[in-house]
Amino acid sequence: MSTVVQGILLAVIGVLLFGLIIFIHEFGHFFTAKLSHVCVNEFSIGMGPKLFSFTRGETQYSLRLLPIGGYCAMEGEDEKSDDPRAFGNRPVWQRMIVVAAGGIMNILLAVLLMMVICGQEERYATMQIAGFAENSAFEAAGVEVGDVITSIDGYTVRTGQDLSFALSMAALDSTDGTAALDLTVKRGEETVTFNDMTINTTSADGKQYRAVLDFYVLGEERTPWTLIKNAFADMYSTVRMIFNSLIGIVTGRFGFSGLAGPVGTAQAVTQAASAGLKQSFGAAVNNIVYIMLVISVNLGIVNLLPLPALDGGKVFFLVINTLALAIFKRQIPPKYENYIHFAGLILLLALMVVLVFSDVGKLIH
Repeated sequence: MSTVVQGILLAVIGVLLFGLIIFIHEFGHFFTAKLSHVCVNEFSIGMGPKLFSFTRGETQYSLRLLPIGGYCAMEGEDEKSDDPRAFGNRPVWQRMIVVAAGGIMNILLAVLLMMVICGQEERYATMQIAGFAENSAFEAAGVEVGDVITSIDGYTVRTGQDLSFALSMAALDSTDGTAALDLTVKRGEETVTFNDMTINTTSADGKQYRAVLDFYVLGEERTPWTLIKNAFADMYSTVRMIFNSLIGIVTGRFGFSGLAGPVGTAQAVTQAASAGLKQSFGAAVNNIVYIMLVISVNLGIVNLLPLPALDGGKVFFLVINTLALAIFKRQIPPKYENYIHFAGLILLLALMVVLVFSDVGKLIH
């Protein structure tokens, strides 16, 4: 297969996976709305001008020009309606499920994609030390074969992803080829801690350093149980990394450059595919699948945050209004809630514009 054909196929796979992420999110809203007997006026994939549509029952199904999102338009979602099947007239618990279902479906899709990736591995890494490379900093510090790594700088380590993330965080402040960290291991029944342990780091550009893995860990054979266990463990690790990365961006540890918009995301997919192609076409596909997995779980988690304009923000207002009605016998007027969500949407769009310019600036420089 020629490189051009491979590139085209990878692009198609990337577009289809991105479309799947959008579809799964909106389908979560749609499916739970139908289960809750909510009237759905339109189910759309894409935004902007309509390319294709058909009507089945009460719902219009649409495909739109811009592949940057989608929506599930429900009766009475943003305005009052006398229809008993209107979203606003359904019980609060049903509305919460419908609103949260999109993000939850994205997380479930990420779990499925993780199982696809894990299913191709013959063995899975444990955190038990099996041996050391020559001149290993870990061995020099007193770590022994058989020790099980449990935490690095207070960050719990259970998977290879946890280990890589924790070591990369420790190497962030490195400037001279070394970094210090606190390592905790399980040695038999005993817990051993190495404080301010020095590790080796390396850098390709003299600016960004990464830890040198100068030790080996034991692997466990793939079985149906270890596949499921490691898929969920890796998924949990990915979620933790996302939360810690968000905290790092908010606190300024990573800087604004750690964020990426649509251009940066497309570049990351391209780079992942290119790196994979150096090994094989299958490796390139796996890299794209993993990037899409991260995008899907990011979308799920961020969308469930209690912020205006996001699904989590809508759930938050449902909770607040329920409490306000129970305690004060009144709710926040819908128009004020809509104002808050609209302001949140404007801020999100402004952030997106800034990220696009930031992405383009990175490409230019």
